[in-house]
Amino acid sequence: MELPLVVGVDGSEPGMRAVDWATDEAALRGVPLRLVYASLWELPHSRLRSSGGTPIEGAALAEGLGRSSEQVMADSIVEVAAKRAHRREMDLKISTEVLPEEPVPALLRDGRNASALVLGTRGRSGIAELLLGSVSLAVAARAHCPVIVLRGGHDHQATSRMRRRIVLGVGEEPENSAAVRFAFEEARERRVPLEAVRAWRCPAHQTTDHPLLAGEPAHLYEQQATETLEAALRDAPAGGELHRRIVEGPARKVLLDASVEADLLVVGAQRRRGHFGLQLGRVAHAVLHHSACPVAVVPQQA
Repeated sequence: MELPLVVGVDGSEPGMRAVDWATDEAALRGVPLRLVYASLWELPHSRLRSSGGTPIEGAALAEGLGRSSEQVMADSIVEVAAKRAHRREMDLKISTEVLPEEPVPALLRDGRNASALVLGTRGRSGIAELLLGSVSLAVAARAHCPVIVLRGGHDHQATSRMRRRIVLGVGEEPENSAAVRFAFEEARERRVPLEAVRAWRCPAHQTTDHPLLAGEPAHLYEQQATETLEAALRDAPAGGELHRRIVEGPARKVLLDASVEADLLVVGAQRRRGHFGLQLGRVAHAVLHHSACPVAVVPQQA
């Protein structure tokens, strides 16, 4: 059974761009697309606009139909999103659902039977556009499937795939990690190179008293980063174009710099059994807020 690609829709333009991106991704993977709207989302009427920018009609008819205005608007939103997806990929299998609950638990539940979750994020202007929405952050930090968050800037970068490379941030995760497998699959489906990046730093006040550190402490840390990268890629599938990069600097900055020239940035996130809070490392948290391209957070069960 093919697991669908699930996209959260909310009627906003960033949300509709997420529908576009998810439509292309579902067609690329050959899986169904599922459009989900959680009806308890509070959406100002000014945000409820169709893909052409015109207000969605129907709220005024709610009383006559015996339904709440929010339900009518929710149905209109998913209908507009479905039509938009069908225009983009006519042969794609698409389903929709309006759920009478808060968005985070609804999306987390759907994510248990999804190949991935796709979410848009919007800002108002300026600095606000750098900040991630609470729904996207909560889902990315708790989901048990990959979560792809599309940055919501004015440049519409979320739907552009012109840079033709996938970047994988290699952390301390074990070999054969879910993030590594996901990144290889994405690069293979797109037929683009995969760039695996491992950042390293030599502590500013590192002692050289230890024999292993005498003379070349920086070289030791660089060598450790190289070994970590090679271990993560040891079982890389043959046939794809793979580039390895060892970069000195904070992982956050290294990956954000790499995101400028990427179609997708892939990072891992540990999920510890029995822990129900947010489970998102500092690096993943930073790139979700500031990446120049879409970010895929791939959970790894500890």
